[in-house]
Amino acid sequence: MPTPIKRTSSLISYSKEHHFGLLLVWKIRQGIKREIITERIANYILYFFEADLKYHFKDEERYLFTLLPTNNNLRQIAEQEHSKIFNLITSIHLDKTNETLILEFAEILENHIHFEERVLFNELQLIISKKEIIEIEGRIARNSQAIDTNWEDMFWE
Repeated sequence: MPTPIKRTSSLISYSKEHHFGLLLVWKIRQGIKREIITERIANYILYFFEADLKYHFKDEERYLFTLLPTNNNLRQIAEQEHSKIFNLITSIHLDKTNETLILEFAEILENHIHFEERVLFNELQLIISKKEIIEIEGRIARNSQAIDTNWEDMFWE
């Protein structure tokens, strides 16, 4: 098992939110494995995206991606992946019965989170200034754990 990566304090809240993104991926896969009607899974994806993920992405784009030049390859990859995820959300909203879209969303989200945790955040930790750390730490992190308190259809259980 790989050694956990030590995070600078300013990135810890993002990593905690990533944990709940990976939990979303697990829930999706549990739903598929349990042969849950895809519309139920799609409804949860759309709910979680609106309640959490879209704000997480906007925070990353505002506070983290801007630390890198616009032509930076890692920034471009992260921005392109966010765009793909937003497009998949639109597609899922239009077709909640498409299992392929739901599985693609889960795979892209999981790969994106791993990219940020293993590559992008490591790069950011090398260049982030004390002033930028303070600014990032001033962001209001969401309580991603509380998202499910307003959701009744626990199809993954």
